[in-house]
Amino acid sequence: MEYGIIFYVLIFITAVLYSSVGHGGASGYLAIMALFAVSPENMRASALILNLFVAGISFYTYYKGGFFKLKLLLPFVIFSIPMSFLGARLEINPNTYKIILGIFLLIAVGRMLFNANKPEITRAVNIPFALAIGAFLGFFSGMIGIGGGIILSPVLLMFRWATIKETAAISAIFIFLNSAAGLSGLASKGILNPVPEIYLLIALGIAGSLIGSHLGRVKLTSLKLTYLLAAVLLFASFKLFYF
Repeated sequence: MEYGIIFYVLIFITAVLYSSVGHGGASGYLAIMALFAVSPENMRASALILNLFVAGISFYTYYKGGFFKLKLLLPFVIFSIPMSFLGARLEINPNTYKIILGIFLLIAVGRMLFNANKPEITRAVNIPFALAIGAFLGFFSGMIGIGGGIILSPVLLMFRWATIKETAAISAIFIFLNSAAGLSGLASKGILNPVPEIYLLIALGIAGSLIGSHLGRVKLTSLKLTYLLAAVLLFASFKLFYF
């Protein structure tokens, strides 16, 4: 265990927390890897691979609960998948984008908490807007090595396009698909090089996701899930500002 037991415990805890709200956890894994001085060339591929397993299990769990709506997903993924592939191929300093995203997440958290106790009333998706959001999220996600769920979730909730558990289901499959596209982009550039301990991290991610997604779907009320998602987004914004 090259990075020490604390590193692996944090990876497991991150998988539990993120999967409970339908996220893969890439922003959390990147923060942890930065803290433990993991080589930058290994970080993006490692985070995306973990996303595949954690978000995939989370999606399946929420799908079994009947919270997945294909019509809600499609406008967001039509352009996000090819744009994620393209973003992963580019080598751009993303610091400015990270600061902008961090500010957006803080605003989104405030909006979510303000509406936390209000009834979950949904409205129809604005298709052109959703297509544009999907394209942006895909490109940005591929570029910095995340799945895009930390942005999609608050968008769905702010515009009341989905309930909190529908949001978890949509975000999970969105993350899975974008992570797969991002990994394909890295592979096409010959830079698909995760950490040597990736199989151990995958095992921890799977275990964490099985626990977290079950808690999110069965044990947590919509209000508690909203507060947990807000906490996850706050952590993600902190990571974007400081790592």
